[in-house]
Amino acid sequence: MNVKTDTKEKFSVITPEAAELTANMTEELNIMLLPYLQKDIPHIILNMSEVKSINDKAGEILSNLQQQFYENNASMVICGLQPDVEQQLDKLELLEFLNVTPTESEAWDIVQMELIEREILGGEE
Repeated sequence: MNVKTDTKEKFSVITPEAAELTANMTEELNIMLLPYLQKDIPHIILNMSEVKSINDKAGEILSNLQQQFYENNASMVICGLQPDVEQQLDKLELLEFLNVTPTESEAWDIVQMELIEREILGGEE
């Protein structure tokens, strides 16, 4: 699966370069992103602006992937959902569980806020 990767100071932006996201492609994405959890900067922004359609299984894989990131105290924010993809995720009742923003800039803000939140909560435990 072709993706564009842009590494920033506190996160990486991953942009799939496919119009359709199938289960097999999402599984490849899963295999590609999980190793980020072992990196010094594990946080991911998944920019879905190029993706025009997604199948049911791919949506489930994305939801599970995001959950794995949060279970490991890492952020994964999805941005740039096209209307058809957003509708499909909503139909599957996954949209409400995903951390989604309209723009990449807003996704950056979410990652930054979550980092601050983890620092604050980490100091109280």
